[in-house]
Amino acid sequence: MLRFLITIVTLFTGVLFTAAQAADVKNLRVWASPDKTRAVLDLSASVEYKLFTLSNPERLVVDIEASDVVGELDLAGQEKYQGLVSNVRHAKRSNQDLRVVFDLAENTRPQSFLLTPAGDYGHRLVVDLFPANSTKPTVRTVKDVQPEPEREVVIAVDAGHGGEDPGALGANGTKEKKVTLAIAKKVKAAIDKEPGMRAVLIRDGDYYVPNRQRFEKARKARADLFVTVHADAFTKRSVRGSSVYILSRRGASSEAAKRLAENGNRSDLIGGVSLDDKDVVLASVLLNLSQSATLQESHHVAEEVLSALQKVGKTHKNYVESANFAMLKSPDVPSLLVETAFISNPEEEKRLNDPKYQRKLAAAITSGIRSHFHQRPPPGTWLAANRKQGQHIVARGDTLSGIASRYSVPVARIKEVNRLNNDVIRIGAVLVIPTG
Repeated sequence: MLRFLITIVTLFTGVLFTAAQAADVKNLRVWASPDKTRAVLDLSASVEYKLFTLSNPERLVVDIEASDVVGELDLAGQEKYQGLVSNVRHAKRSNQDLRVVFDLAENTRPQSFLLTPAGDYGHRLVVDLFPANSTKPTVRTVKDVQPEPEREVVIAVDAGHGGEDPGALGANGTKEKKVTLAIAKKVKAAIDKEPGMRAVLIRDGDYYVPNRQRFEKARKARADLFVTVHADAFTKRSVRGSSVYILSRRGASSEAAKRLAENGNRSDLIGGVSLDDKDVVLASVLLNLSQSATLQESHHVAEEVLSALQKVGKTHKNYVESANFAMLKSPDVPSLLVETAFISNPEEEKRLNDPKYQRKLAAAITSGIRSHFHQRPPPGTWLAANRKQGQHIVARGDTLSGIASRYSVPVARIKEVNRLNNDVIRIGAVLVIPTG
């Protein structure tokens, strides 16, 4: 009976989370992403803590047993990152426990967990704050995903790592998450200049997005392609070069089996078509067909991107590689991972920090993407509507001699048919390619 009463009191006052021992709080870091705000308390060891919310005004209270603050615990210098957190306070309770109070801008739904040491970080208490009025995305119907007439091709550009996850560290301390974001933003800028194409960023700031949420965000944006940007690392600093990866077939098969086995997770798997009303065999066949087509498209665009990167500098391998990366497992969105360079190589680390070189990488990635979609434009897009047999849409980087070489037609013949007085061609112009 006593144990029952203790349980009731615990549930009334908040949720108790247990861990190994008490610890000192050394630091507070806050990041705001589009869908949540993350607060991280750096600890000297694991802790026992209790978390609950209060209203009027909105507050989040974290009680940490037998702990104290030994460092800075405020938002000084973090104003632009604080998101839903407007202020933070702390005080001792009963001369033993530590209470940390977050003043909130609005009502929130908190989630929390402990992290063990990893990389440069020690023990951490992580608190994620979601707006209370946010809703989970609903399952799309077939009607929802029908493309609008002559829509733009959508490219989801993902900057690897971010926030609590710095990624690989360069020979001189450069964090992978910094250079990937800089390059991803330049890729988006380059794609947005392409006729009939636009890009969306999976993350546009220094915050972490779980791997599976990355490709789910791409699917929610109805992306035609998902590209995640990284910077490789190796113990041997002399290793260098770019690489392009797609999902391995083994990884695709295991992901398909997992998705089909999960109750409530079979809807909206292949372009908005639900598999919930299909038997297991038929659902498996449909999903495998979808994934096979997706992998074929992924491989084609990956080859185009690798070819473009080879014009910028050395590539680690002269072929597209495959691996079981979690962020490449979308069943219906072609996906590739670009390792721009080895950040562990001092020379490549220096180039990765150079905005001019970042633009070269971004231009190469964009060139490969453009080449793919000009050859294989998705139905219902502006590119598809303007790519007819015997026509070519002029893209950035195209030259008249290059177009002539691609179609094995003399330059003079293209100029004659299109009534061109010189070799100047305009981006977005549609050229008639003579045949016979």
